[in-house]
Parts: sequence; C-alpha cells; structure tokens
Amino acid sequence: MLSGGGTGGHIFPAVAIADGLKSELEGAEFLFVGAIGRMEMEKVPQSGYKIVGLPISGIQRKMTLQNLWFPFKLITSLLKAKNIIKQFKPDVVIGTGGYASGPLLYMAAGQRIPTLILEQNSYPGLTNKWLADRVNRICVGYPGMEKYFPNEKIVLTGSPIRKEITHAQLSKAEACAYFGLNPSLPVLLVIGGSQGARPINEALGHNLDSLLLENIQIVWQTGKTGLSQAQAIVGATNGKEKVVVKDFIRQMEYAYACADVVVSRAGAIAIAEIVAVRKPAILIPLPGAAEDHQTRNARTLSDNAAGILIPESQASAKLANMVIRLIMDSEKRKEMAANLALFDHQDPTKAIVDQVVQLINANKK
Repeated sequence: MLSGGGTGGHIFPAVAIADGLKSELEGAEFLFVGAIGRMEMEKVPQSGYKIVGLPISGIQRKMTLQNLWFPFKLITSLLKAKNIIKQFKPDVVIGTGGYASGPLLYMAAGQRIPTLILEQNSYPGLTNKWLADRVNRICVGYPGMEKYFPNEKIVLTGSPIRKEITHAQLSKAEACAYFGLNPSLPVLLVIGGSQGARPINEALGHNLDSLLLENIQIVWQTGKTGLSQAQAIVGATNGKEKVVVKDFIRQMEYAYACADVVVSRAGAIAIAEIVAVRKPAILIPLPGAAEDHQTRNARTLSDNAAGILIPESQASAKLANMVIRLIMDSEKRKEMAANLALFDHQDPTKAIVDQVVQLINANKK
C-alpha cells in the first residue's frame, strides 16, 4: 500500500517505487491512498494503479474557517484509513509525503504493519516529521537528515524517478518530432513543477520575445491555472510556432530529450530528474518552501557548477539573458552536464525497493 500526493514530487516517486516493486515481487497487489480532490486521484490511475481517497486536507498557514474543519477531517481520515488497511491487509505501507500519507502510515504503524517513508527534500515536510517516531524505515534524498529523524532509521537512497525518464533512449530528433519542433534549433524546457508556478510563467512571458528573436524554441509547462494566460501571450507573439504550451506534460521523457536547457523549480524530484538526464538547468527556487529548502537544493548544484540559481525576485530581469548565454555556450553546458553526474545516486528506486523487501521479509520471521 502506498500514499503520496498533493504534488508530482510526492506522486511520481510513489509510482516509481510501485513499478520497482512490481518487477521485484511477482504477483504483488498494490493500492494507493490519496486525498480526495487532489491531483493523485487523477495521476495514479493514469499510471495503472488503483487509488482510494481520504477526506484529509492540510492546515492553512493563515487562520481560516477551513482550519476549523481540520480536526474532523483528520479523525474521519484516520478511521477510514483503518478500515482500508483492514480490508486490503497490506504487507507493507509506504509514504512519500502529502496529506493522505499521515493518517494511513499512522494507523498502519499502530497495527505493527511494516512502514517506510521517503523524504526527498533537504528539509522534511510536516507529515514526515509527525510520522518519524512511528515508522520503521526512513529513506532520504540528502545526507545530514539525522537532524530531523532518528538516525538508526535513516537510509540514504536518493530520490526515485519514473522509469520512463531513467530508461528513455530518445534522440533529440525523435523528441522534437513529438512536439512538432525543429531539431536543428535549440530548445528551452520550462517547468514550474507539476502544478505550474505563476512567477516562472510571468518571467517567461516577460522574456518570450527576446528568446524567440534568438531562434530558441520553447516547451512550456504552465500548470492548469496558468494555461489560458500563457496561450494568450503566445498567440499574440511573432514566432508562436516555436512555442509548445501544455498545462501538464505526461511524457516528460520527450520533454527532457528535446531540451538543451531547462528552467525549473528546485524541488527534490525536479533536481533528481535534472541530475538523471544530465540537462543544464537554471533553477528558480520557491521562496516560500519550508526552511527555504528549494534554495538549499539549488545551491547544492550551483556551488558545484552543475546548475545556475536565480532568485524568484530576479527571474523576470535575468531569465532571457541567462538562457541565451547558456544556449550559446556549448562548453559551459557540457561542463554542467559532467558535474551533474557527481550527484547521481545509483538507482534510488532499487535501493528503496530493497529496503521495502527487507521490511516484508523481516516481518515474516
């Protein structure tokens, strides 16, 4: 049983782990548990797995009426999680972050079912901090996490990413054909996370004409809320045939394969994917992330000449110039790609799958 949701950074690692376990454990059954109304309820079935939902939601940072409902949603979700566990009878329960993983892992641990959580970021989320003392194993993407978790439970594995990305063997020509682009021209991939990022969308919109004047093609993932505005900006621009706008790119292996440079947030999974595909990246961290962990993630690469960090407040002013300079400097891109290799964990999915299998086997003794 797996739970991870709210963002692609929680959902896709859970799917990657399930795919890895499916290869390792013949005949295994899987059930995902998500939060009703969140994106996992759509994305997990698209990946071929069954999912059920809990009525859980997060606590708002501001005092709102919505927070008054949180205790009732939590109690209801705990009871429903208990019932789901009773019916499915899992051998192991895995959480990769997000609202629903809290009640599910809490109830599973209370029933002495083996439990494992994954913390991909350099600063743990609230749910994982809450669960840390109850679960059996904690897989992490960064060293130094003993500051937040019991040291004896920690295993440094790296962050799992989708096999479609890690195993892709696509040429730039094949990937460009998928998006209807010219393989002889440079391509910029812009991704603000699975839900998009308004400041990144605004920065790209502000710099679009400058980039197109340099014959740079663009694949732009906007998120649902940014799609219509981006389409309007592109529609009013000369060279719109060089821009592909999508609210969500499911076939990310094609997006990475066609890209010469990536502009991205700096969440753990975004970083892990950039490392895996060895693509030079300009990173614009989310400034409101807990303990500013996205800036920490980005700085890890930028301090080692494996990425370029632009603060969000400077994105509109600097983005076009930084992209153009990097696109035109093939030696710099080669250097960054080589330095990205220094951060590559050897098969994080397999490392996590091995930990899960160990927990299952230990519980059978």
